[in-house]
Amino acid sequence: MKRSTATINFPLVARIIGWLLMIEAVFLAVPLVTSLCYAEKVWKGFAIATGAAAACGALMTFCIHPRSRDMGKREGFLLTALVWVVFSVFGMIPFMMCNEPLNFSEAYFEAMSGFTTTGASVIPSVTGLSHALLLWRGEMNWIGGMGIILFTLAVLPMLNHSGGMQMFNAEVTGITHDKLRPRVSQTAKGLWMVYILLTVVLLLLLWAGPMDFFESVCHALSTISTGGFSTRDGSVGEWHSVYVDVVITVFMFLGGVNFTLLYRAFHGDTQSILRNDVFKTFLRIIAIYYVLVVAGILIQGRYTGICSVTVEPLFEIISAMTSTGYNVTDYELWGAFTLSLIFFMMFFGACAGSTSGGAKIDRLLYLVKNLHNEIYRCVHPNSILAVRVNGQVMSQEVVSKVIAFLCLYVLTIAVGGVVLTALGIPLVDAFFSAFSCISNVGFGAGLTGYGSSYDTIPDLGKWVLSLIMLIGRLEVFTVMILFSPGFWRK
Repeated sequence: MKRSTATINFPLVARIIGWLLMIEAVFLAVPLVTSLCYAEKVWKGFAIATGAAAACGALMTFCIHPRSRDMGKREGFLLTALVWVVFSVFGMIPFMMCNEPLNFSEAYFEAMSGFTTTGASVIPSVTGLSHALLLWRGEMNWIGGMGIILFTLAVLPMLNHSGGMQMFNAEVTGITHDKLRPRVSQTAKGLWMVYILLTVVLLLLLWAGPMDFFESVCHALSTISTGGFSTRDGSVGEWHSVYVDVVITVFMFLGGVNFTLLYRAFHGDTQSILRNDVFKTFLRIIAIYYVLVVAGILIQGRYTGICSVTVEPLFEIISAMTSTGYNVTDYELWGAFTLSLIFFMMFFGACAGSTSGGAKIDRLLYLVKNLHNEIYRCVHPNSILAVRVNGQVMSQEVVSKVIAFLCLYVLTIAVGGVVLTALGIPLVDAFFSAFSCISNVGFGAGLTGYGSSYDTIPDLGKWVLSLIMLIGRLEVFTVMILFSPGFWRK
């Protein structure tokens, strides 16, 4: 029976969410076992969360029988947005049942921050958290880094025929999406294999240093996903280890590279990286930022040794650009000039198709080239110019979409900042928090700055920032389209 395109296939959406919830239950079972091994009382929260996710997932999967398995664009957008919301609902349960339980708003904020790899936290001190909760925070980062839908496409090949490409396009960051293999499920598997391999290599490298095995696991999960959840209050800086700083810097950088390029490099096609315009721009921007930040440090008189002008600034630059949010020093002490540079680092982030947040360097490249063309046309109005990236001419439709994206991106920051100021948050802190959350960085300033957390934000403000985090992770359009009347109209 062919489904009419005039209606949304809600039963199919619900059934797929059921499959996803059972997958989340498997991930929740890992910290559950960990809590039992360490004899931690938090096991009850994880047991309830695991059981609830598994039970709800099974009911939705086996009791809902959609008449049609057809999935269009609307189902793809709706499913992708709902999955992140539903995962956060079940993922927050352990935080509400720990030794120092969070309230509903705080727990949801923490879960959404984890899955969207924002790294913002409402927990004032994570050092006293149980092993199970620390592991779950790392797991949330890792799951959300490559993408919940992408993982599902990798393990459920049946979705290859049920709108898999629609969901792939709705979740994976970027302007255009290239399939590495003929089937979208094969592409998802290829990307996840690279992701897993990098995670394992990083784990072993960290374990070879001053970190113990457990902390190496947590930081490996949070680093390659550019999530930034740490096991220490002082973040990576608490180890005071140049080795740890360098290793994490390298893998944060890799997390900010388009995974399609990494996949091709793993299969011997290293030239695809070297010829890629976006990757080369990424390297140039890092180099420019590094020179400017070091100059700012020297002008402010913050030179304290060779690491203060080598490892530390490079670490903070890549942490900000890749939206990881790790710290090795208090960057606010570097002065207003350096803080403004970090602001721009957070805005454009790293490469599309990576695990990082921000507007992406790809869009910066499109914007700059289009602006160059428009300025040239002011003098030569009859000239015909095109935006070229990687040797290919980009259509005007794609360029227009980039401009629309950036407009909505800035508008979201503005509206979010205004709403937060209405809740009594200082002006700079409000706009910086909104900006940090849509960029999925987790950095703070003032009330939420270095050594502080987002627990000072009112509960309503936490819900606003949770929505902004989701908008940023799904790159605006996937969430914004749900608020359009035309989306629901028959």
